[in-house]
Amino acid sequence: MNPLRSILEGPVLDAAPALLGWRLRSRIDNVVTEIVVTEVEAYDGANDPASHAFRGRSPRNLTMFGEPGGLYVYRSYGIHWCMNVVTGPKGRAAAVLLRAGVPTVGHVAMVKRRGRQDHLTDGPGKLCQALGVTGVHDGARLLGRGVLSLKPGLAPTTVEQTGRIGISKAVDRTWRFVTSDVV
Repeated sequence: MNPLRSILEGPVLDAAPALLGWRLRSRIDNVVTEIVVTEVEAYDGANDPASHAFRGRSPRNLTMFGEPGGLYVYRSYGIHWCMNVVTGPKGRAAAVLLRAGVPTVGHVAMVKRRGRQDHLTDGPGKLCQALGVTGVHDGARLLGRGVLSLKPGLAPTTVEQTGRIGISKAVDRTWRFVTSDVV
């Protein structure tokens, strides 16, 4: 079995920290970029008031109810694209927000896409912009050789668990996972 599939089929609170150190690669418009995942947040569907799926299915969140390993992409505040990896069994709507990473491939392309040299991938919107991810990638499969793919990397030796950022509901849940020792 694909090691990523077994991680993603499990509970979102197990999958989120397990994704730290994995490599997310994009091949968009024949440009390859890649980051090592260093920051994520878990969102647990109907059990989580901060989740887009808390109130059930909608056209916006439909991808969250799909197979594990799907990519749920949405607009935040009508400005930034954000991406989540769908976890758990189909129909359950749990996902891991990819918040940040360290660039490893395609630095020049990331600088061009972001229009700056620094802070390329240290936030969910910045991460999507640097990798070229937009709403057209909603529903993409991360297991395999598609436009976007996740591959194993080095497992972190330390993981910090904190409260999630930029939400107003369920703020007491420490479902944000961060590492700085995977590159």
